[in-house]
Amino acid sequence: MPQDGPQPVERELPTDEARDLLGLVRDLVQREIKPVAAEQEAAGVFPRETFRLLSEAGLLGLPYPEEYGGGGQPYQVYLQVLEELAAARLTVGLGTSVHSLACHGLAHFGSKQQRTEWLPDMLGGGLLGAYCLSEPSSGSDAAALRTRAVRDQGASGTQPGDGDWVLNGTKAWITHGGVADFYTVLARTGQEGPCGITAFLVPADAEGVSAATPEHKMGLNGSPTAQLHFDGVRVPDARRLGDEGQGFTVALSSLDSGRLGIAACAVGVAQAALDEALAYMAQREQFGRPLTDFQGLRFMLADMATQIEAGRALYLAAARRRDAGQQFSRQAAMAKLFCTDTAMRVTTDAVQLLGGYGYTTDFPAERYMREAKVLQIVEGTNQIQRMVVARHLAGPETRS
Repeated sequence: MPQDGPQPVERELPTDEARDLLGLVRDLVQREIKPVAAEQEAAGVFPRETFRLLSEAGLLGLPYPEEYGGGGQPYQVYLQVLEELAAARLTVGLGTSVHSLACHGLAHFGSKQQRTEWLPDMLGGGLLGAYCLSEPSSGSDAAALRTRAVRDQGASGTQPGDGDWVLNGTKAWITHGGVADFYTVLARTGQEGPCGITAFLVPADAEGVSAATPEHKMGLNGSPTAQLHFDGVRVPDARRLGDEGQGFTVALSSLDSGRLGIAACAVGVAQAALDEALAYMAQREQFGRPLTDFQGLRFMLADMATQIEAGRALYLAAARRRDAGQQFSRQAAMAKLFCTDTAMRVTTDAVQLLGGYGYTTDFPAERYMREAKVLQIVEGTNQIQRMVVARHLAGPETRS
């Protein structure tokens, strides 16, 4: 007979090292993250010490090369670590994903010298990053961004590789805005449209960088989301990532990988909600029988579990394509779309299964439902994901 209540997720892991890594993560989650998650989220506490601990444990740089201080793990392993972190506390799982996103531009488009100089501290030196693409007037239409970087004509030389850039503008909806140590910033350096955008690595303590008061959100209260202002911020050309005008390529490449991170986080939240519902129903009786005896409720559990397994399989299939060096943009969009929609459905059903208790803050089900909503929005709304998938299937839209 199967044991009542939730069981650990059966993981598909390629090596014994990966299995040991997941064991380490589960132990850390049970000791350091899960016991304080509800209290700290309710109080809006940002878990900076937790991120330092993750950095010391090598968990903030898992998908990056060991030669730069990373973990050298395939994406299919890294994403399952993210899922475990997000199941314990989405602020931590999402924050780890955002940090990885902020490191992507340097790791994949930076020069050898840039990677050697900066990447080790970003991956394992206790630093925390943020990714700055969206703006108040350009969210989904990221190519319309207005933050501008202009070469300082008074600098000693204006040829590529010489002089400073001066950044001016405002970024919006920045996770870790105001608490990060570095920002990967996309700014306009040339013509309108995607070809005029360049990526920069900006230290948080650069003069002219400031953060607005964090947004008041319906969930993820421990994760600050804020506007960032760049007021005459001087950035050496040595901190330009990739070629001038290559920034939109950097952004799209980062987002493809980042969307898989969001998909994994969504599955983690959904799994946590299912586990909470199972635990509650196993000990709750009505009409002299445990709730798990009622067929209508059992069918709800079966649907929730099936959707979670399908989402996990979808993001892992996309991750394996990435690990094999194959194109995975369409699969990443599909995974982000399906997994986040699944998280919204599953968390809503979990609240229903707990009845009146599900609507109270005494149980985490209502928090999971509030947190699931944002996952349908960040790193490209699910409407944008449908556009991406459709373009892969039917080609670009016809414009008059």
